[in-house]
Amino acid sequence: MAVSTRAVSRAAAGEPAAGKYDTGEAMCPYRLVLEHVTSRWGVLVLIELLDRPHRFSELRRAIGRVSEKMLTQTLQTLERDGLVHRDAKPVIPPRVDYSLTGLGREAAEQVRALADWTTDRMDDVEKARLTYDEARASRTRAS
Repeated sequence: MAVSTRAVSRAAAGEPAAGKYDTGEAMCPYRLVLEHVTSRWGVLVLIELLDRPHRFSELRRAIGRVSEKMLTQTLQTLERDGLVHRDAKPVIPPRVDYSLTGLGREAAEQVRALADWTTDRMDDVEKARLTYDEARASRTRAS
């Protein structure tokens, strides 16, 4: 991650450096993009659009259980971040296709890798949860 000019200015002024995950103004844009990409619906939209462009209704069906409002908001947010391209064709009835930009494809591949990892490692996660819950229950009974 590149160092911002604001961070350099703060250092030159003798101000303490912001932490890597500081929630202050300097990190806000990075954190917001991360939230958009990893949001509940953002992840699913990005992964689904990796295969091919989709119309709104196709995307909604493919994702499932997402309201029109939430899908619209998610697509608009990802479009604003430069990850999704909205192609509105001037026909009747109107046709709108959504696809990934180059930046969006890069992000989607990263998100899909994480999703694949969770699928591959879910048994280990379940075992860890069980071990944790059993240990916690034993401590509670011993108290």
